[in-house]
Amino acid sequence: MSIGHNESPTLVADIGGTNARFALIQGESHVPTQEMVLSGCDFPSPVEAIEHYLAQLNAPRPRAAAIAIANPITGDWVKMTNHVWEFSIEQTRKALGLEKLVVLNDFTALALALPFIDRAELRKVGGGEPVEHAPLALLGAGTGLGVSGLIPCAAGWVPLQGEGGHATFSPANEREADILRIVWREYPHVSTERLVAGIGIGNLYRAIAELSGQTAESLTPAEITDRAINGGDPLCTDVLDTFCAMLGTAAGNLALTLGASGGVYIGGGIVPRLGEFFDRSSFRKRFEEKGRFSQHLAAMPTYVILAKTPALLGAAEALKTMP
Repeated sequence: MSIGHNESPTLVADIGGTNARFALIQGESHVPTQEMVLSGCDFPSPVEAIEHYLAQLNAPRPRAAAIAIANPITGDWVKMTNHVWEFSIEQTRKALGLEKLVVLNDFTALALALPFIDRAELRKVGGGEPVEHAPLALLGAGTGLGVSGLIPCAAGWVPLQGEGGHATFSPANEREADILRIVWREYPHVSTERLVAGIGIGNLYRAIAELSGQTAESLTPAEITDRAINGGDPLCTDVLDTFCAMLGTAAGNLALTLGASGGVYIGGGIVPRLGEFFDRSSFRKRFEEKGRFSQHLAAMPTYVILAKTPALLGAAEALKTMP
C-alpha cells in the first residue's frame, strides 16, 4: 500500500532518556518542520506524547512515522534503558493509525543523518582530513552514551546498530584506574556510559572529589558543567576535562575499530554545549594517544555536530530505506 507522502506529512521523532523531539517531513524533503520538544516524564507512553504533539498542529494526520529512540531495538517490545517507557511497536502503530512505523536506535538514525548535515553545522576539532568513501564513526554523550557508525557499500551506506556505550570502561592511566576502583564499589560492571555521559558525570565528580580529598557537594551534572565552564570551580573543571579525555579515548578506540578514515563525529546533548572548553580540553590529545597508531589517529578528523535535531534527518532517511 502506498504511504502517500504527497498527501500527508511524515512524522519523525527523536526520543532520548529525558526529552522527546517531534517534527513533520513534507514530501521528499529532509527538512524537519513544526518541531516540538516534550518531556518524556509528562506522558505514560510515546502514543500519548505523539497525540499531544499532533493535537497542536494544523496539518493532515501522518500515515507513516519513524522514531529514533535511545535504546536497542531487538524485536517488537521496546523497554528503554534510561527511561520508564516500554511499548510494543506494532501496538503503537495501530494506536496511531499509521500504515508504516519504523523504530530504530537514536544513534543509528544519527549515523544515517551524517551525509545530510550541512558542513556549516559541524565544528572541526584537531587536525586530519577525511578520506572519501571511508567509514564514519559516531559517538555522543547525552543522558547516556550513544555509539554508531556508517559503513560505505555499493548501494550507499549501512548504519551500525549497536550499544557501544555499554561496553566496559577502559582506563587510560593510573588515575583513571583509581576512579574505576571507586565506581566499582557501586557498579559491578562499569560501562563507559557510567562515566562518559550525563548519568556518569556525577559518578566522575564524586570519585575525583574523593581522590583529591575534597567533599563532594550535591550537584547535578548540569551544575557541575556550568561551574566548570563559567564559575572557575577547580574540582568541576578537573571533572569536565577528565570527562573530555575519557571521551577522547572512547572515540579513538571506535575510530580504530571501524577504520574511520572518513571522520569521527561527536553528537549528543553535552559536547556541543561545551564550546571552546571542549576544543581546549584533553579530548583530541587523548584521541591520538594510541602508541604505534598515534600517527594513524592524527590523520583522522574529528567533528562536533552542531545541528540541533540531526537524528530527525536520519529518522526520515530510515523510513525510506528500512522495511
